[in-house]
Amino acid sequence: MASCLQVEGLTKSFGDLVLFENLSFGIDEGEKIGLIAPNGTGKTTLLSILSGKEGYDSGRIVFRKDLRVGYLPQEPSFPAGLTVLEVCLRSDNPVLKLVSDYEKALLHNDIDALETLMSRMDAERAWDYDNKIKQILSQLKITDFNQPVEQLSGGLLKRVALANVLISEPELLILDEPTNHLDLDMTEWLEEYLQRSRLSLLMVTHDRYFLDRACNEIMEIDRKQLYHYKGNYSYYLEKRQERIAAHNAEIDRANNLLRKELDWMRRQPQARGTKARYRIDAFYELEEKARRQREQQNVQLNVKASYIGSKIFELKGLSKRFGEQKIVENFHYTFARYEKMGIVGNNGTGKSTFVKMLMGEVLPDSGTIDIGETVRFGYYSQSGLQFDENMRVIDAVTRIAEDISLGEGNRMSASQFLQHFLFTPETQYNYIRKLSGGEKRRLYLCTILIGNPNFLILDEPTNDLDIVTLNVLEEYLRTFKGCVIVVSHDRYFMDKVVDHLLVFEGNGRIKDFPGNYSDYRAWKALQAAAGNQESPSVKKTGEVKPDRKNRPEEKKRKLTFKEKCEFEELDKNIPEWEQEKKEIEQQLSSGQLSAEELLEKSVRIKELIDLLDEKTMRWLELSEWI
Repeated sequence: MASCLQVEGLTKSFGDLVLFENLSFGIDEGEKIGLIAPNGTGKTTLLSILSGKEGYDSGRIVFRKDLRVGYLPQEPSFPAGLTVLEVCLRSDNPVLKLVSDYEKALLHNDIDALETLMSRMDAERAWDYDNKIKQILSQLKITDFNQPVEQLSGGLLKRVALANVLISEPELLILDEPTNHLDLDMTEWLEEYLQRSRLSLLMVTHDRYFLDRACNEIMEIDRKQLYHYKGNYSYYLEKRQERIAAHNAEIDRANNLLRKELDWMRRQPQARGTKARYRIDAFYELEEKARRQREQQNVQLNVKASYIGSKIFELKGLSKRFGEQKIVENFHYTFARYEKMGIVGNNGTGKSTFVKMLMGEVLPDSGTIDIGETVRFGYYSQSGLQFDENMRVIDAVTRIAEDISLGEGNRMSASQFLQHFLFTPETQYNYIRKLSGGEKRRLYLCTILIGNPNFLILDEPTNDLDIVTLNVLEEYLRTFKGCVIVVSHDRYFMDKVVDHLLVFEGNGRIKDFPGNYSDYRAWKALQAAAGNQESPSVKKTGEVKPDRKNRPEEKKRKLTFKEKCEFEELDKNIPEWEQEKKEIEQQLSSGQLSAEELLEKSVRIKELIDLLDEKTMRWLELSEWI
């Protein structure tokens, strides 16, 4: 297999901060690699270096001759004065330039130019290329080709930049957080596009389903060392756990030997003098090995939520529109205590506007929002990341609270609290401008939780957070003693956190679905297979009642006796399998299992995940006939 790129001994630092050192790896044709590393360790910097946008201290980067490289930065920018069409079709590819000229002539109805260009399109066989371009623009919902690029929102600009790199047909595609600002349909389309494509890929993303389905190799930067895993994200999780277990087992063996050697070294000096010198040298090497305990950096979110009463939120007859666009119409809903709701829907259907109405930032046209007296909001917004860049990290926290309540009379200083968020004492006195995008997001999350909220509203919380932070945030939200509303395009995050979904379908239509995102997609697939495109309807109380109108005749049949028995058995077994899976997850994260036990548990949890996927789908199918 031919090589696209070879990186040897790459080193990059900013002052005293060494991001990575002597980094070496290669990318072959057809390899699709996901890059995983904690925030602040240089993922974005590495991609920027490879794209030629950033310099490096030492090392060697060799691309295959004439290799076409496409790069999507995390925050793209283009020269002012260009239109959306000009940006999308910006490329050195001569055929693409021809298509660009043709599309401009078509847009401006330039008949003379069109006659010439159409004959050139025939000669260059560019029509297939033109159709592919239109498909990409359509899937990314880019329609206003004449809009100046400087007028675009951040989300639309990212989609335009993504369209540009896909349309240019690179042989090596470098993507930095490509799913940010994509709705769920766009994300799934991009997933399938990359799976089908023969291009090589190096990508940073927090979307774990996307990693699992689009990548066939994972690279992890851990403690400035690079680890390769020849498989997708699920394979990586399994093999990484085995690596850590083997590492810890080596340390345990070193500790056992150390105890024996320590006893020998503590004997009388005259006794030591009679022993071979090599044993003394070996002792110190052993001591150093035993000290290398793995400190798995985890964000600790041990923050106490303040008391929340039985009255939370009640929406009565809520309506809002902007011109002809309906956001919500005559919507009624009552929040339950400890409810965890996910909000999904395509871009532009009003998800963020709905949240802003709940927070009082946008007024409804009609209807009322009645909030309980004990409710204390913690609002994490897409646009809320506003720090004084010249402020120190510690000051951003202490201006909100000097110390934080952990419950049961325990308190923690602001500095201790920040350490739980991986901000070392040295980092706490850094200026915020020196933090990476992910570190700033983590600091923002920290400032939200300091106030002990009991109602969390999180608008796209997963953007720019690393996977370690996301894992612990998910666990925190699952046990959070309060209400949670999450607006997110991260399917994995939604699956782990929410109990049910509000699905924004556009034009004021909002449906309530009793399950997580994967449940919803499975349900929709079943409905599509049955020829029924309707979603569950929402009662005024927010409860779900399946819509029986216009249901195909065959859907009215009853379960057979055998199917009833199967359904009852699944109803009993699925919770038991879920509980077993939860117990194994706790055991795997305890750090108390031997290497053999870890391997055994890893195999079992994979079996349980496959079993639950299969049997939950069957349960959903049978439940349709009840």
